Amino acid sequence: MKFAVAVHGTRGDIEPCAAAGLELQRRGHEVCMAVPPNLVDFVEAVGLSAVAYGVDSQKQLDADVFRDWWAIRDPRTVLREARSYVVEGWAQMSETLTALSEDADLIVTGTTYQEVAANVAEYRNVPLAAFHYFPARANSQVLPIPLPAAVYRPIFAAAEWAHWRLLKPAEDEQRRQLGLPRATTRASQRIVESGALEIQAYDEVFFPGLTREWKGKRPLVGSLTLELPTEADDEVAQWMAAGTPPIYFGFGSMPVESPAVAIATIADVCSELGERALISAGVWDVAADPAAPHVRIVRSVNHSAVFPRCRAIVHHGGAGTTAASVRSGLPTLVLWVAADQPVWAHQVKRLGVGSARRFSRMTRDALTKDLRSVLAPACVARARIVAAQMTTPGNSVATASDLLEKAASNHSLT
Repeated sequence: MKFAVAVHGTRGDIEPCAAAGLELQRRGHEVCMAVPPNLVDFVEAVGLSAVAYGVDSQKQLDADVFRDWWAIRDPRTVLREARSYVVEGWAQMSETLTALSEDADLIVTGTTYQEVAANVAEYRNVPLAAFHYFPARANSQVLPIPLPAAVYRPIFAAAEWAHWRLLKPAEDEQRRQLGLPRATTRASQRIVESGALEIQAYDEVFFPGLTREWKGKRPLVGSLTLELPTEADDEVAQWMAAGTPPIYFGFGSMPVESPAVAIATIADVCSELGERALISAGVWDVAADPAAPHVRIVRSVNHSAVFPRCRAIVHHGGAGTTAASVRSGLPTLVLWVAADQPVWAHQVKRLGVGSARRFSRMTRDALTKDLRSVLAPACVARARIVAAQMTTPGNSVATASDLLEKAASNHSLT
């Protein structure tokens, strides 16, 4: 069968789809991926074919509208900038996926830009599957306080409608180009009513009772990852072996105001606590030599290999990194930046496996307090207990691939 996979976002969005794509390819299927241009090389390096899809996702994260979304400004300016931001590259994505999906048995997408893929799936008359990296549909689990369905469902519906109105001009034009009738209901409602397979790529341990709340309609399969080695693996292993287990710090693709200040703060706090620090710089433009013997800076690490050998894990709260840190059995400190990261920060605290705060509030005193909190014996013990409840990446990939195969085969038989 043929799977057309179109997913946009950072590596954390693309890797789960690539993991499932590789498994489907191993099973003998044809898998074609469309990803942001800055991640085409990554997908091709793991053994899948890829084409550019939309705009550079790292440039999106670096844009002022992403970094300063909270600033108080003229609402008309905010609306104009937000609309431009969310629909940039829309037409190109539609054109690319339309070509990629010819003779496809299933179109697979991620959490963002589902609307583009849904319209192409409607045009092609093939089923749609989507990976969700947090509970995006109406539920009581992600709200700060528990609310009855009669209250939270209208809240979600209003948020979905507002998002749809923001992107509606681009969607209307896409549907016109595809020869589809103009949509009169919000995109998320149409996706759900179409019977799309919505795979929840996270563990139910974070949201107990969610499967029951959704009546099993959206399978929770756990986090999918490729567990890829990196060029720094040997170097990191040697440095770790030469001293006590370090505290890991990594913030993925997240832009911050001053990486140099953040690293200096980390180095000072770890020195005071008598800890070593392993820093994954990611997209940060910083010097590789921190001029401090207790600190090591590398571009990236293999989470599955490195995390279990650390003392604690400090990160931005992305869905995949949160799963890897909790799976490692070590306490977690989430210093979140934006998007769905506050949701994961809250769940880490709720589970008792760590602590959290906003990255911009990471002062020297705050980081010292937070690290002492997560390194406390009770938190360390709780982290080991919860880790045993996590799904292994191999099982997550296999389960997701089974679901995708079933969805595609139902179409190929018609």
